Amino acid sequence: MKGAMAVASILKQEGVECLFCFPINGVIDAAAELGIRPIMARTERAVLGMADGYSRVTNGRRIGVCTVQYGPGTENSFGGLAQAYSDSSPILFLPGGVPESRTGVQPNFDAVLNFQHVAKWVARVNRFERVPEFMRRAFTYLRTGRPGPVVLELPWDLLIGETEAALAYESVQGTRSMADPADAAAAVKAIIAAKHPLIHAGLGVLYAEASAELIEFAELIQAPVMTTLSGKSGFPEDHPLSIGSGGLAWPRAITRCLADADLVFAVGSSMSISSFAAPIPKGKVAVQLTVDDRDLNKDYTVQHLLIGDARLALQQMIEEAKRQLGPDGRKGDDRVAREIRGIKEQWLAEWLPRLTSDEVPINPYRVVWDLQRAVDPRKAIVTHDAGNPRDQMTPFWTAPTPNSYIGWGRSTHLGYSLPLALGAKVARPDRTVIHVLGDAAFGQCGMDIETAVRNKIGIVTVILNNSCLGGYDKHLPNASRLYNTRFLSGAYHKVAEGLGAYTEVVEKPQEIIPAVQRAVRIAETARPAVLEIITKEDPAFSK
Repeated sequence: MKGAMAVASILKQEGVECLFCFPINGVIDAAAELGIRPIMARTERAVLGMADGYSRVTNGRRIGVCTVQYGPGTENSFGGLAQAYSDSSPILFLPGGVPESRTGVQPNFDAVLNFQHVAKWVARVNRFERVPEFMRRAFTYLRTGRPGPVVLELPWDLLIGETEAALAYESVQGTRSMADPADAAAAVKAIIAAKHPLIHAGLGVLYAEASAELIEFAELIQAPVMTTLSGKSGFPEDHPLSIGSGGLAWPRAITRCLADADLVFAVGSSMSISSFAAPIPKGKVAVQLTVDDRDLNKDYTVQHLLIGDARLALQQMIEEAKRQLGPDGRKGDDRVAREIRGIKEQWLAEWLPRLTSDEVPINPYRVVWDLQRAVDPRKAIVTHDAGNPRDQMTPFWTAPTPNSYIGWGRSTHLGYSLPLALGAKVARPDRTVIHVLGDAAFGQCGMDIETAVRNKIGIVTVILNNSCLGGYDKHLPNASRLYNTRFLSGAYHKVAEGLGAYTEVVEKPQEIIPAVQRAVRIAETARPAVLEIITKEDPAFSK
């Protein structure tokens, strides 16, 4: 057996159904021989992004696995790995490596040395008989604790070398833990005693599949619930207690509730200070539930510390809340919900002129508004790109069910929404998958439209073409005035058409909904559809 076949056999045992790849690695052909579908992209970053999207929409229950060529392939992968690491996405990355005898010899690239800060664990498989050991550890780390990418470098000679040795392997089961019961009881007591508690829900709610428990706990204590950008969809945003997600832009209800709160309960959240996280004002009592002890007291002072799986720990806290408040808790008291509704209505009324604008070129907020009316958000997976599309979408898109929206961006790789959408569609072919990006982002990822065409991955791409880097006037005032630096040009639908996608250009607001619905019908035939919507630049964001 060759080393490549040993790795592929273990992937098969672990239930891996597809392998995202580019362009060569011995594992690709070995996996194909075993019935694991290879999906080849056009760039290495897209390979990792597709694995990332695959893992996200399955909450890591199915792991996205990807592989690339040694040398330049591994080097080109750094950006995709860094993005997955920043957003705590559990992917298994199997880059090729130079022969073991050449490791450490300049100028050969060393994945172990260079990927240490963008991976949960990185190692080099140095002997054939150790393949099961390394793979066992990899899947254990992928299924246990804080999610994150795992990297196993596979030296070239190990992949092609043959041995008669038989390798035994048993599939790995992850493990989850509850919080300390005394800590959970004290935390619930503090939350109940607070006059204005606020729940701050992060990505951990999604990976723990704890949305139902979070709803029950929020209703028991009648507290408003906000999500982080990456946690968006972890709590239904059509729920009366939802105040939306707090990224770089956020609904007004978050501002009000954060200001009024005397206690913040961060569940499945790292409570990280970031440009892409609504800041928590000082002076709040904090309760934090996380799977990673490195999150505790990191950026904010926390009085009540809980380590555990969000679902299991919330189940503990629900039982404790019922013990302290009675079986129905504060259910039936709708004062908080009425206050939230009033703030939302006032805020939305102020934004409706943009959201329903008949301007030409089209206002980007009108695209967000109509896109949500053109599809069923409960049957869709929607995501944004970096920059203006993110900040225009996240406050106004209502995510009703878990994983119906992929919020991302602890790191903000332009063009990352396309591979995320591709991976999501491969994992969930039953869903309508849509990603919204700007013209600048399309320049970073557009060739992978051909990946969708060739692999029959029917996604809908919505390009907001405002012919510029939106919002960069404040960063490049002189360069733009003197040299037009931030202004762009191009007919992107022609590029997509040349790559084999269905395309349309939309120039009038009333054309948006029919065009989206046509694109969705095309995508259902396994052909990707690209809509180029000609928009204006709108510098306003909800804060």
